[in-house]
Amino acid sequence: MASKWIVLVFSMLWCLSAASRLTGETETDVDEGHGHDWDIFDINKEAGLDLLEGDIVIDETDSRNTILGEQYRWPQTVPYYLKDSLDINAKGVILKAFEQYRLKTCINFVPWKGEENYISVFKGTGCYSSVGNRQVGKQKLSIGRNCDRLATVEHEFLHALGFWHEQSRADRDDYVNIMWDRIEEGKDHNFLIHGESVSSALNVPYDYGSVMHYSKTAFNIGSEPSIITKIPSFMDVIGQRMEFSDSDLLKLNRLYNCTTSSTFLDSCSFEKENICGMIQGPVGIAQWEHRHSVAGGPNTDYTNMGQCDGKGYFMHFSTVKGNHGDQAHLESRLFYPKRGSQCLQFYLHNSGGADDQLNVWVREYDKANPKGKLRLIQKIDTGGIRDSWELYHVTLDVKMKFRVKFEGLKGTGASTGGLSLDDINLSETTCPQHIWRIRDFTRLLETTPTGVNIYSPRFLSPSGYSFMVSVYINGRSSPGSMAIYFHLTSGPKDDSLTWPCPWHQATMALMDQNPDIRQRMSNHRMITTNPNKLSSDGNDFYWDNPRKVGSLVTGSDGSQFYRGPGTGTSSYLAHSRLKSRNFIKGDDAIFLLGLEDVSALLETQPLPRSAVHQSKKSAVIPPSQETTNTSTNTSTVVMAVSMSLAAVMFVVAMVSVVYARRSRKPESDVILVENRDI
Repeated sequence: MASKWIVLVFSMLWCLSAASRLTGETETDVDEGHGHDWDIFDINKEAGLDLLEGDIVIDETDSRNTILGEQYRWPQTVPYYLKDSLDINAKGVILKAFEQYRLKTCINFVPWKGEENYISVFKGTGCYSSVGNRQVGKQKLSIGRNCDRLATVEHEFLHALGFWHEQSRADRDDYVNIMWDRIEEGKDHNFLIHGESVSSALNVPYDYGSVMHYSKTAFNIGSEPSIITKIPSFMDVIGQRMEFSDSDLLKLNRLYNCTTSSTFLDSCSFEKENICGMIQGPVGIAQWEHRHSVAGGPNTDYTNMGQCDGKGYFMHFSTVKGNHGDQAHLESRLFYPKRGSQCLQFYLHNSGGADDQLNVWVREYDKANPKGKLRLIQKIDTGGIRDSWELYHVTLDVKMKFRVKFEGLKGTGASTGGLSLDDINLSETTCPQHIWRIRDFTRLLETTPTGVNIYSPRFLSPSGYSFMVSVYINGRSSPGSMAIYFHLTSGPKDDSLTWPCPWHQATMALMDQNPDIRQRMSNHRMITTNPNKLSSDGNDFYWDNPRKVGSLVTGSDGSQFYRGPGTGTSSYLAHSRLKSRNFIKGDDAIFLLGLEDVSALLETQPLPRSAVHQSKKSAVIPPSQETTNTSTNTSTVVMAVSMSLAAVMFVVAMVSVVYARRSRKPESDVILVENRDI
């Protein structure tokens, strides 16, 4: 009888071990199983915070109408300091949010160098900020647990730059109805209006799509909405947490008198006859033509996809006639770079011969070359993909005045069309590492069952790690929202890599295919590999080599490899928001993916010299304090020594127990944080 019980117990333990064992099918949720799009106000409510409008810090001495004063504006260059309490993933997200500010506005966040006023970003118990420059020196802004999303960071920094919530503006009641009887008791004050003496709408219409707008369920009781839009179609628009809306940017640029953005250079969809100031090559050779459609080529441009009568133009180089080697040149206007690194993005349609080619050059100007010197950047390989608009990114490294030159080159093969260009964007930003285009996405959205996922191809990061992404188009467990997960996979460089994978941030962005990069509201989610993270049973490192903690799988191309466990979110993007922007275009969806080494963010941000000097001064104990109450100090020392000895004995005992239990132990991933540093 006893032997049966022993067998039963061992069977149960084996089942529990198997259930918690890591495989390529394991997927953990960074939203901690909440099953919905967790907003700022949900996060702060769970953290026990009761702040003005859910995430605004107001000191008792603040006057709420002072935000209109010019003294409460920051300079266009805003100093910041990232404290060590921040999660590494949060640091990476914050820096990416700063890049969005630079791309779309004139606001440039720079490391604090001793300026009198600066923003100190730390990990508090939620997501919150003050409104405007409070002129207090160190102004605190919290990016706490679960706040590490791009739009959440953008939202909190918009507060710091001087913005209240959209639904608190003076004309709010013309556009939404507040359902006061559905609001939690004691939370009515979060829906008060700021009069025109307190806040200005800057002559911008009410924006349902603002990243600063409450969601329809903010502070509600039960499941009924607390906010009802007077135009019903906007009910599922309010509360978006993807990126800045156009109106958010318009207001911010007006408030700070921005006439240009920090890193944006150009955007061209060829809608006007002046073709964005581009220059054709010499007369007498082949030309790029400004076309609405092409026989044997694209029937529509990519900007409008034929949806707008009288609009929809692109540039086309015909290779139907002519000789092998014929060229057509199209040069941009002049650019004056600041950073020395640029990203060129464009769509290319190849309806010509199989070996027709597009080359990207730059013409650089300096004293030695006043007419410019050409330098070949990249030969574009269309990869055999024909008769469709394909997205390309090319990294430039120009540090002087320059133009971009597109060179079409006729190949030897027969052609019924040629090469076509559309929707060009140039910015001083970092290009995405990889593009995953899901074709026929509209059909997949209609036919894919809930709980069924599709996998991307495998990609290789600059560091050599191989990875892939899993997408549940109609949800992992319930319909209505997309789910997405990041997986490491086995790859060609595994033997030379560090395992577990240390501090690499994965970016999974569903691209809003607006032709102008400044107006895109793409949906991002970032995941960072913590090498100390363990499986639920504590036996394996989560981000270890997939050959150790993954499963052998067969890819769509028939190749076999190991896929490790995944991490992501079951509430990546609601279907209602999926259809609210240009996420699906020509029936396709495009993901921009990357895996970046962020281990440098483990280092403490250097303090300015002035701050270091002040810190040293304040650390010196005045002599009067050192000699006061000697007997008390002596007793304190004796007690401290005794406690230290006891602590040492306790630590030794615990180390012995842990060492006996397992031979390897990861470094602690517990971080002491400033809990309520408001």
